[in-house]
Amino acid sequence: MQKHVLVTGGAGYIGAHACKVLSEAGYVPVVFDNFSTGWREAVKFGPVAEGDLMDRASIDRAFAQFRPIAVMHFAALSLVGESMTDPGRYWRVNVNGSLNLVEAAVAAGCLNFVFSSTCATYGDQDGVLLNEDTPQHPINSYGASKKAIEEILKNFGAAYGLNHVIFRYFNVAGADPAGDVGEQHRPETHLIPLMLDAIEGRRPALTVFGSDYPTPDGTCIRDYVHVMDLVDAHLKGLEWLLAGKGNRSFNLGTGHGFSVRQVIDASRAVTNRDVPIVEGARRAGDAAALVSGSVRARAELGWQPTRSTLPAMIRDALAWSQKSGYLR
Repeated sequence: MQKHVLVTGGAGYIGAHACKVLSEAGYVPVVFDNFSTGWREAVKFGPVAEGDLMDRASIDRAFAQFRPIAVMHFAALSLVGESMTDPGRYWRVNVNGSLNLVEAAVAAGCLNFVFSSTCATYGDQDGVLLNEDTPQHPINSYGASKKAIEEILKNFGAAYGLNHVIFRYFNVAGADPAGDVGEQHRPETHLIPLMLDAIEGRRPALTVFGSDYPTPDGTCIRDYVHVMDLVDAHLKGLEWLLAGKGNRSFNLGTGHGFSVRQVIDASRAVTNRDVPIVEGARRAGDAAALVSGSVRARAELGWQPTRSTLPAMIRDALAWSQKSGYLR
C-alpha cells in the first residue's frame, strides 16, 4: 500500500526538498500548493493536488483522493517585513488557512501532523540561547501567526487526538547537493542567495539592514541550518508520530550564530570574490540575535545536522544558483 503524505507548500523551497527526502524514504509526497509563490518545475517526486488553504473544498478533495497517512504543513506567508505592514493578511492566510487544514485532516481521520513553525515565535530574547521552554514573545505578525497555529494544534490534539510534531527552525540555507531542487523565492529575501546574486552581478549590491544592533559587529546574528538537515528532521518527526511517540516541539538549529558580516566573510572565502555592499536601515520586526539550542532534537529524534556549516551551505547554494540561472 502506498503511504501518501500531504505536503502543503510542496512546490516551495523547503517543501520541495522535503518531498525529495520523503520519496527516497518510500513515501509518496502529494504536493498541495496554489503556486502563488511555489514553482511547478519543483514538483518532481510525487503527484500534485492543486488547491488553496483558504478553500476548504480543495483541501477535502485532496484528502478524499489520496487518503494520506500524515500532513507536512509548510505553506505560509513568511516575510517578516510584510507581516509588520499588513498583519491582517498574515492572520487571515496563515491562521485561517491552517485551521481549515487541521479541521479537514481531523474530518478525514488523518491524525499525524508535522508543522513548520519558526524561531520567530520567541521574539527578541537579547541573545539568549533559545530552547523549547523559552517563553514565546513574537515581535512580528509572522511569528505571532505561527504561534497561534501551534496553539491550534495543541487544542485539536486535546480534543480530537491530533498527533503533532512542531519544528521551530532558524535560518534555512543551502540547496540539494544533487541539484534536483534549490532555493528560489518570489521575491527573494534570504541572505545567502541575495549575496550570491550580488557577487555574480545579478543585482547591484547586497543591502545590510542595520549595523547598529547590540552584537559584536553591529549586524544581526542568526543560526543557519542546511535545508537537507532540516528536512531530515521532518522525516524523523514523521516517523516519530507513526511510531506513536506523542506530541512534541523541537528547535532546529546548530547552536552557533553568525552575524551578517561573518556570512559575507565566509562567502568571500568560498567564492574568492568580493561582495558589493550597501548599508541600509534596520528592518522592522528583526531581532538582534536568534540562536537555537537543539539538544532535544538530537537526543530524542537522533537528529544530526551534517551539512550545516557556512562553507557547505554557501557552496551548495552557489552550485544551485549557477545551475538554475534563476534571477531573483
